[in-house]
Amino acid sequence: MLTFRRRPRWSVAVLAALATTAGLLAAVPVSAPAAAKPGDVVVAEDFSAGTLPAGWRAVDGEWTVRDGRLRGTATSGTRKITFGRNLTHFRFTATVRFESVAEPTRWTALGLDVPADARTPWWIATMRSGTTAANGLEFAQLTTANAWNVTNTGSAPYAAGTGRDMLVAVEVHGNQARWFLDGRQLLRTSSLTRSTDGGQALIVNGGSVSFDDVLVTELPPNGYLRPAGAPLTIVAHRGASAAAPENTLVAQEIARRSGADFVENDVQPSRDGVPFVLHDSTVDRTTDGSGTIRTLTAAQLKTLDAGSWFAPQYAGARLPTLAEQLADLRNRGGNLLLEIKGAHTRDEVARIVEVIRAEQMTGRVFVQSFEVDTLRHTRQLAPELPTGLLRGSLDADPVAVARELGVTAYNPTGAALLARPAVVADLHAAGVAVMAWTVDSPVQWQQLERIGTDGIITNRPAELAGWNAAGQLGAAGPTVSIAAPADGVELDRAQRPVLTVPATDADTVTVTLDGAAVPVGEPLDLTGLAAGAHRLRAEVTGPKGTATAEATFTVAVTPAGLGHLVLTSGAKDPALTVLTDHLVKGRYAELARYAERHAGRFLPEAKARVIAADARTLANR
Repeated sequence: MLTFRRRPRWSVAVLAALATTAGLLAAVPVSAPAAAKPGDVVVAEDFSAGTLPAGWRAVDGEWTVRDGRLRGTATSGTRKITFGRNLTHFRFTATVRFESVAEPTRWTALGLDVPADARTPWWIATMRSGTTAANGLEFAQLTTANAWNVTNTGSAPYAAGTGRDMLVAVEVHGNQARWFLDGRQLLRTSSLTRSTDGGQALIVNGGSVSFDDVLVTELPPNGYLRPAGAPLTIVAHRGASAAAPENTLVAQEIARRSGADFVENDVQPSRDGVPFVLHDSTVDRTTDGSGTIRTLTAAQLKTLDAGSWFAPQYAGARLPTLAEQLADLRNRGGNLLLEIKGAHTRDEVARIVEVIRAEQMTGRVFVQSFEVDTLRHTRQLAPELPTGLLRGSLDADPVAVARELGVTAYNPTGAALLARPAVVADLHAAGVAVMAWTVDSPVQWQQLERIGTDGIITNRPAELAGWNAAGQLGAAGPTVSIAAPADGVELDRAQRPVLTVPATDADTVTVTLDGAAVPVGEPLDLTGLAAGAHRLRAEVTGPKGTATAEATFTVAVTPAGLGHLVLTSGAKDPALTVLTDHLVKGRYAELARYAERHAGRFLPEAKARVIAADARTLANR
């Protein structure tokens, strides 16, 4: 059973003092905004005066102050009260209590960018009284067409209900925001669009809600520092490169669905100066072509198959241009940690910056590089872009190097960071974030999280997302989840998902597939499973009890999967020739009959049965 400790109810004066101190400790030596500077308390209201505060505008609905709390009532529709000022980097906290609601789907919200007269569009962070619902928490925009654009949803581990104080907080950095409930981050977005005049608001829909200790504090501009209660930032190395061909749009899509906060990719120019997404200096390893990228034109690069080397089902995947990658992120969601690979001239960096600006993605791109000159060019050409210094080993004085270059983040290997863990606190004190690369081990994730690392660059974003989720529950007893394969996923036989089962406070972890024990951390062999649904069950035991988790996945019958079965079946060469000929020509019924007839002679009996079954399924479609 999970238990959660309720936080004490702080006075707004104490919260303001803590916020000011935290802001000063994390302050970055940059010029302050005219309206406020990091650590400034912009709004601090405990409603002890008994009246609406000066400057607060009740746009609609019933808003009154009594018993030291602001109460908003909306018998129908959405009612709003606005206050504050336009801020780029800020933390907005309040103690919120649902007094009564028409139904559990009704909600209240912190307005993050709302004009004083509440004209649309505006952005809010929403909490339903039924917070345990899949959409119990939301980031959403009310558009000029008066329609809701809900960009992110999540749930809380317990229900707000009615009559219960909830400490809610949202940290906003430009287009990014983090949603905290009782000190734990439960939701994150990178989809905010910001105005030049929107301030803050409190909003009520379909109920009566009371508020206390409303506090808005200016934050330092580095939104990549991990706040207390927030999980590690997940950066998908070259996309979801353990599950799909690296640096392709399909790897990017899988990373997005896996819960990655950022996709990390590499950029280099073609011979005619078009920035392409590719890691190596040559195309030999990850395409069917050969030669260095800088000697091939964009047209030549676009003819290459960048997927077949990884698995048959990815045949035909193309090398994306940087423009194509950014357009995909803009339209479908996501942020980019963009490594400018190798030495680049100032003009080559300028071309990359030009593409980022043309795709309107300056608010969602973070540039990193091993090359110091590249970072200097980026800072000169595009001061609006955050930058990170990549390092294979730590500098003697990382803080001095980071300050000299003016970088937002210092990004060494995980091993180097764990060898000198105190460096993280030193960099944080200087306002510099830390992202470690390339770390795929849950043991190292835990070690890096404990020393305060802000983000992890990993080949396994889905597994890290599951690990994050398990750790953020803060359970007293053991916890377990099945991060991969994800619940409900459909796989074909060519795929080999690594069985990943994050667990906390557990001494033993046992996992079964359809009742038979399977090892954790190793690829699942799908070639011997029957087509259809299969169930995974994980059980952990620890000093404080046991916990279980279940997930199902489906083995789908596909031509690519059948081809993988045939090629890996161990069939003798004459049989392999006949089977592949039937497969290529789509003669699935003949293939099935041949496999059955020669089972145990020219191909292993168990593999023959699976091949025949899949072939008959395809023949009957």
